[in-house]
Amino acid sequence: MHQIKPDIEALSKSILAYAMERLRMHPPSIDHPLPQTTLEALAGQTITAEGLGGEQALTLFIETLAPACISQDHPRYLSFVPTAPSEVSTLFDLVVGTSNICASSWLEGAGAIYAENQALRWISDIAGFPAQAGGAFVSGGTAGNLSALVAARHDWRHQHPEHATKRGLIVSSRGAHASIEQAAHVMDADLVESGSHQLTGSDVAKTIAALNTEDRSRLFAVACTAGTTNLGVIDDMQGIGDVCSKERIWFHVDGAYGGAALAAPSARPLFDGIEMADSFIVDPHKWLFAPFDCCALIYADPVKARKAHRQHGDYLEVFYDGTWNPSDYAHHLSRRARGLPFWFSLAVHGTQAYSDAVETTLDCAREAATMIEAHPNLEMVTEQRLSICVFRRKGWSPEEYRAWSDALLERGDGLVTPTKHEGETVLRFCIVNPRTSREDIQLILDTL
Repeated sequence: MHQIKPDIEALSKSILAYAMERLRMHPPSIDHPLPQTTLEALAGQTITAEGLGGEQALTLFIETLAPACISQDHPRYLSFVPTAPSEVSTLFDLVVGTSNICASSWLEGAGAIYAENQALRWISDIAGFPAQAGGAFVSGGTAGNLSALVAARHDWRHQHPEHATKRGLIVSSRGAHASIEQAAHVMDADLVESGSHQLTGSDVAKTIAALNTEDRSRLFAVACTAGTTNLGVIDDMQGIGDVCSKERIWFHVDGAYGGAALAAPSARPLFDGIEMADSFIVDPHKWLFAPFDCCALIYADPVKARKAHRQHGDYLEVFYDGTWNPSDYAHHLSRRARGLPFWFSLAVHGTQAYSDAVETTLDCAREAATMIEAHPNLEMVTEQRLSICVFRRKGWSPEEYRAWSDALLERGDGLVTPTKHEGETVLRFCIVNPRTSREDIQLILDTL
C-alpha cells in the first residue's frame, strides 16, 4: 500500500488524465443524484477483502459514482450557493493532498501557514480590519461561526468572571443562517432573534433595552449577516457596530456567502461598518473561486481567540513558543492546509482578477433581474441583492415548482430549486460563477 510500484505509476497517469479531462469540461455535465437502490445495483460492493485494483476502482468512480453527483461548477447550477473554483486552485488542491502537510502548527507547516496568512491578510484588508487581525481557515461557515462565538463567550467570561457560570445569550436576526442557531445549541446558549430580514442598529438597541437585568448580564455577542443566504440581505453593520461598541458586546459578522462582494468596488459601500467587527467569516469556496472546503475566520484581535481555543497537553508544549499556530484560533487541532488552493489562485492571478470576476457575477445577476421583470409569466419577489434574484412564476403551486425543478435537472439544463419567502414557495437564482452568461439565464427562463 505504501510503495510506488509500476501499477501505481500507471494509475497516477490515469488519475491525472481524468483530472485534466474534468478541468477541460466547459461546461461539465451537470448530472443528477441516483437512489441508494440504483447505486447498489450499478456499483455493487466497492470494498472487498482483496481490493478492486486501481484501474477498476477509478473506472467505477468515473462511470458510476461521479455521474451521481451534481457538478456545482456548472454555469446553470444556480441553487443554494454554488461554487466555481478557478482551474489553478483545483490543480493546486492536488498538490496539497500529495504534500501531506499538517497545518496545525508553525512547527509542522510554517511555509503553508505563511501563505495562508497572506490570503487572510488580503481578506482582512478589503474588510478594513486592523494590522494585527488574523485567524485560520476552517471547513465552512458553520465551523467558523461556532469558533468565533466560542471566542466571544470566552472573552465575555474573562471580562466578567462574576458571570462565568451563567448561560450565555446571543442576539441575531431572523434572516441569519441556521448555523448561528446551531452554534447556540452546541454552546448551550440562548438565541434572541431581532428585527426582520435585515437587522439594524435600532433593532439591536431595542432588543437589548427590552431585556431584563438578568438576561442583559448574559448577553455576550451580536451576530449579524453580510449577505443572507436566501435573499442576499446585508445587515446594518454600521448601526450594529455602534451599538456593540457602546454596550461593549462582541460584534460578529457572518459573511460566508456575501462577504466575497467586499472584493467588488461597486458593492464595497454596502459593507460599511464591517471594520468595527470583532470577528468575521467568508467562505472562499462559495464566491471567491476556491475548492471545497474553505472558510476564512478572522479576528480583529487574535489574542482573544487564542485564549479561547488553544489546546493544552504535555506533547503540545513545543507549540507554546509564541509562533502562529492555526490550531489556536478555532475549534480544531489537526487540519489540512485548506487555504493553500485559494492562496495559490490569488498568487497566480492577482487580486484585480478576483475583483473583476466578482463584478462579472454581480453584472449577470442585475441582468437576470431585468430579464425576469420583462418575462410575461414572472415577477420579482424581492429586490435583486448581491448575486441573488428571488422571483415567482405567476399562478404556480408548490408542486408545480418542484416538478419544473426536477425536470430541469433531469434534462441536464440546470439546477434551480424552489425556496420560500414569507411562507410562499418561489424560485431563486444565486450566481457566483463568472461563466454564467445571459444565454444561460435565458435558457432557463424560456422553460418558464
